[in-house]
Amino acid sequence: MQHNIFTSIRSLKFIDGCKSQVYALHHSSAGSSADVGPTPSCGGSVGEKFLHHLQELRANPKPARNMLPPPSHHPTTSITVDNLLPRGLPETDILEPQIEPCLKPLDMVESLADLYRRIDKSPEAEKSGLYLEQCALFRGFPDPKMYRRSLRSARQHAIDVHSKVVLASWLRFERREDELIGTSAMDCCGRNMECPKACLKPGYCPESANDRCACLQSPIPFWDRNISMMDEQEECLSPDEDADMSFCIGNEEVRCVRYKMASLSRPFRAMLYGDFNESRREKINFSKNGISAQGMKEAEVFSRTKKLDSFDLPMVLELLSFANRFCCEEMKSACDAHLASLVSDMDLALLLVEYALEEMAYLLVAACLQVFLRELPSSMHHNYVMKLFCSSQGKESLDAVGHASFLLYYFLSQIALEDDMKSNATVMLLERLCESATEVWHKKIAYHQLGVVMLERKEYKDAHKWFHAAASEGHIYSLLGVARSKFKRGHKYSAYKVMSSLISDHKPTGWMYQERAMYCSGREKLLDLEMATDLDPSLSFPYKYRAVSLVEDDQLGAAISELNKIIGFKVSSDCLELRAWISIALNDYQVALRDVRALLTIEPNYMMYNGKMPADHLVELLQPMVQQWNDADCWMQLYDRWSAVDDIGSLAVVHHMLANDPRKSLIRFRQSLLLLRLNCQKAAMRSLRLARNFASTEHERLVYEGWILFDTGHREEALERAEESLSIQRSFEAFFLKAYILSDSHLDPESIAHVVQLMEEALTCPSDNLRKGQAFNNLGSIYADCEKLDLATDCFTRALSLKHTRAHQGLARVFHLKENEKAAYEEMTKLIMKAKTSASAYEKRAEYYGPNEINMAKNDLVIATQLDPLRTHPYRWRAAVLMDDHKESEAIKELTRAIDFKPDLQLLHLRAAFHDSMGDNSSAVQDCEAALCLDPNSCETLKLYDSSRGKVSKEQEK
Repeated sequence: MQHNIFTSIRSLKFIDGCKSQVYALHHSSAGSSADVGPTPSCGGSVGEKFLHHLQELRANPKPARNMLPPPSHHPTTSITVDNLLPRGLPETDILEPQIEPCLKPLDMVESLADLYRRIDKSPEAEKSGLYLEQCALFRGFPDPKMYRRSLRSARQHAIDVHSKVVLASWLRFERREDELIGTSAMDCCGRNMECPKACLKPGYCPESANDRCACLQSPIPFWDRNISMMDEQEECLSPDEDADMSFCIGNEEVRCVRYKMASLSRPFRAMLYGDFNESRREKINFSKNGISAQGMKEAEVFSRTKKLDSFDLPMVLELLSFANRFCCEEMKSACDAHLASLVSDMDLALLLVEYALEEMAYLLVAACLQVFLRELPSSMHHNYVMKLFCSSQGKESLDAVGHASFLLYYFLSQIALEDDMKSNATVMLLERLCESATEVWHKKIAYHQLGVVMLERKEYKDAHKWFHAAASEGHIYSLLGVARSKFKRGHKYSAYKVMSSLISDHKPTGWMYQERAMYCSGREKLLDLEMATDLDPSLSFPYKYRAVSLVEDDQLGAAISELNKIIGFKVSSDCLELRAWISIALNDYQVALRDVRALLTIEPNYMMYNGKMPADHLVELLQPMVQQWNDADCWMQLYDRWSAVDDIGSLAVVHHMLANDPRKSLIRFRQSLLLLRLNCQKAAMRSLRLARNFASTEHERLVYEGWILFDTGHREEALERAEESLSIQRSFEAFFLKAYILSDSHLDPESIAHVVQLMEEALTCPSDNLRKGQAFNNLGSIYADCEKLDLATDCFTRALSLKHTRAHQGLARVFHLKENEKAAYEEMTKLIMKAKTSASAYEKRAEYYGPNEINMAKNDLVIATQLDPLRTHPYRWRAAVLMDDHKESEAIKELTRAIDFKPDLQLLHLRAAFHDSMGDNSSAVQDCEAALCLDPNSCETLKLYDSSRGKVSKEQEK
């Protein structure tokens, strides 16, 4: 490559997140120029209450599913460190890394590429199953949007009713709509993809999956509907002059048309026109054939009209049984479809499902199953439903009618794993999952998950069996479970041999060294953990172990520093808990309280000290030890933390503000946006649902629904909510939501102008200064994209005046566009000085060094990687430098180091481009395929993929 380094770096721009137009409003990580963050509200004083003994708390644990945290109470008894640390400080002996219950291939790039090829070349009937496999692969990825996208693709390409019902219910569950007050399980979202009625229609129609469903079509006017019903009734009840025979049932005689009754089935045709006495009789005695006279009348009506609309439920049930007995397939299908259309709630589904199973009514069972699945997770606690799903007999019944599948049990088992991993129900569902597994990947995930559950239940012999079975199917990651189960049974050396063999036989990964460290001691253990961190810095266990080891050596400050490394780029409840423990030991109660509040925001029912104390109780114990804040103090604290880009501190203040007023929807909403910036997406969605539930006005509720829909991939529906909200009342959040949605694509100049107008309209509406600071920052980014630099400068300056510190980054960008690199550098330095988390600031500052300051830029990127090893730009920059220096293998190695622990579209695309420039076309093709599996719509990658494939084809022809 003959061009200079700056040409290489500039060529990365299309994959650097700095997209034109869209950049300003996209979700971003800490320190990005466009962000959406929390805004505070009022807090208040709390009541007083005496402390309960720890034994009482243990005897009365908090409920498992509680959308609201309980009210906080100040204790009045004396507090000691023994109260705060009832179990003492943690010990290294009790620490264990988690075994992830998901598919984890050794070579993720190869697996992604292979899956992309199979999806691309597969026939229609197999696409849905392949997208489900993609879901399983993405389940272990940190970004849930990729997983949901695959789930939508699986539903889009589903053919049979069963798959449509399960996948649509799964999509609904991913939004946790069961937690939305005022919604019904059978509510329609407006699109065929999740419409309960559309799901009961078989057939392959991916092009219409995103269309509006019939539920939203204008209903027939009541006068037309009445006339239509009268016509149908007249047709059904009018005497038929062609009646030429009768069925006698008891004392009643039902007149029929022989050839029409014969058309119902082959048995009827044989009876009425075959070599039987009945074929020569005008009157046939039908009293002992299990149908009433009224039922036969309705059967006669159906023989003429082929309709059931005027029949009541008991009569249709009788006709279904009759149709089954006499093989009347058309009548059975009509009864099945009619009954399925009536199932709208849990009570009716429970009433009909057993009958449906007995009569082998495919659609009726599907309709009942759909209600059970859309009522999840509450339906999991209904005895009959759980017996149907969990038992072998239930599976056999479902299988007989075509409704037992790997897909069904995979969905149910994922919910059970989230709800209670150790429960008997979870084990039974996973056993059904194993029985339903047909493909290799089915067996890998089913056996592995059952091994994980058995390990949690301390049934180590069974855990070993299932992990070994998964490993035998090719899931090498399950050998980790084999080693762990050996270790738990006292075979430590055998476990060590398993992991050592794994490391020697395969390309080493971080989790291999992490696990082997469990089975050695001293210096060897620490070396393995260091190697694990080097190979995969996203693994939290090595940091935790090193921190606790430092605690045991009475180096508490160093232990805090070790934990800060991982919390700085990957926030998790367990690391926050551990840091809070150590802070208590240091008597730094303010910091401890901050961390406990933050982890309670992520997991409201979190249990501290290995499940011995509710975290909210620890908050009660810590509050008297710190300075008390009133409403004004909370606002000041939040502004200070917001200005310092202290996201965890901001989160803790917001939690404090919600302590006495948990129904403050606006603060819940701000909480959700802050959690998104910390990449705690599950917790963010929970806060967003709470904001929606507690909204005091309709227009506010619509905004929060719009965010829920947008974050779960329903862009059009989200836009509708924003517009509906604005039609009720102009508000900052409604304008902001609409602008955000419209900016979520590449925009033409006219669309950009519309987004700018919406943002300007938002700024004319009432809001707090924190939120307006964000809006000015985002609007400034849009102006910068459009090269309206004076307007951009004004917006960023106003954002800074409102303490939106991240606007320094936007202002630096403006100076860069004005070719004032020194001023840009100074702005980023100001951000580094102010920000508590500054990895992105170091990364961006590296862009503003001159041609003779390459080493300084390199140093900034090294610091950025140290602070946040998950950021991809530094790896790409360093790789570009190496390529310009003609160090191709080193450049590939730099990218591969990051790809091994973070398969990323940008990294994969760049490595593919490097392979292509080096003439390694087959490697370029594989990287492109892996990247396209992550994002099939990446235009640049598609272009490179076509080019590389063409070169491979030419090589093969030679």
